[in-house]
Amino acid sequence: MAEAAASAAVVEEELTLTVRWSGKEYTVRVCGDDSVAELKRRICELTNVLPKRQKLLYPKLGNKISDDSVLLSQLPLKSSLKMTMIGTVEEEIIVDQVDSPEVIDDFELGKDEVVEIKDKEVNKQKLRRRIDQFKIELRNPCRKGKKLLVLDIDYTLFDHRSTAENPLELMRPYLHEFLTAVYAEYDIIIWSATRLKWIELKMGQLGVLNNPNYKITALLDHLAMITVQSDSRGNFDCKPLGLIWTQFPEFYSSKNTIMFDDLRRNFVMNPQNGLTIRPFKKAHSSRDSDQELVKLTQYLLAIAELDDLSSLDHKYWESYNEDNAKRRRHT
Repeated sequence: MAEAAASAAVVEEELTLTVRWSGKEYTVRVCGDDSVAELKRRICELTNVLPKRQKLLYPKLGNKISDDSVLLSQLPLKSSLKMTMIGTVEEEIIVDQVDSPEVIDDFELGKDEVVEIKDKEVNKQKLRRRIDQFKIELRNPCRKGKKLLVLDIDYTLFDHRSTAENPLELMRPYLHEFLTAVYAEYDIIIWSATRLKWIELKMGQLGVLNNPNYKITALLDHLAMITVQSDSRGNFDCKPLGLIWTQFPEFYSSKNTIMFDDLRRNFVMNPQNGLTIRPFKKAHSSRDSDQELVKLTQYLLAIAELDDLSSLDHKYWESYNEDNAKRRRHT
């Protein structure tokens, strides 16, 4: 019992680290149950150097600090420790040199493990800290009585790995028609695992941010994500909807929120609210046949009539569309 309490104390202990970069020193506050990836995320907040561009140097840590999944409690770190970061800020983003991270193959987590991850106290603590640290800035007001749609970008709305002279060539077909139709029933938040600058640039290039037919409520980036612990898959990042629900409880909850993402692990903290969209890749050859957003428009408008979305299994969204179509034919 005493050993478990001591371990918990180490995990919850806050560390104040000093990071040297480009002739300046930055103070970074983290906890023992944070991963190296989370440390890099905090450094990115201060320096604008993307986590994937950072190399952390500290003689006593050797190569361990190059593994993003390692927990800080597993490293010989002490408060006031000073380390050096090497990395450069990417000021220019162009279509054929995207600044978003490589997409790792998605993986399926068993139902029991998903429940365990969602309910694990250490992951709940990380969510509480993120809620305290990250304040959502609204681009447009939340609307009372509307449901909430949270959208990924890469491979969901945009093929970010193909190249083109014009980004519109990589936009998923029917994007504007989709957003216009669902805006009647849903507030829309875009949440991408990259930095805000890239999100604003890409969505601006696609004409999403100033479209007269719909409004985007907010943009969330990688700094709003948390790193969770999994027994079978180690540590990985995800998008906890609790961050949104806690900040806007009078508007959004698990009962009126749905999230689209091509990576199901991104909604592991709120599995009942996630719909795994088919990835949009190889835009030049697939854009003439891709109908995903047309079909999902039908689904979103159909379920908007429900008071509570939390009882739905979005895995079977296509069957829901088919059943609705049959009922309409027989009435």
